[in-house]
Amino acid sequence: MITIKVLGKGCPKCERLDQLVHSALQELSIGDATVEHVRDLDAILAYPITSTPGLVIDEQVKSSGRLPRKEEIVGWLREIAPLP
Repeated sequence: MITIKVLGKGCPKCERLDQLVHSALQELSIGDATVEHVRDLDAILAYPITSTPGLVIDEQVKSSGRLPRKEEIVGWLREIAPLP
């Protein structure tokens, strides 16, 4: 099971990142993943990010302060869940 966290209070970029994550999961046909949008400031500050949006996959910060491209997210997911 892959655990993905989108860190952000709910700004448009944070919402867009949430959409990109779901789109990447769908593209790769990964069904065993949980996506959580973390909006609590204390929970966000528990991660070593400088600004939002932040993306955490299996407790590893993959990006912060920018909106990664969907292709980047797909690449990070492939590293964790290699597909045939």
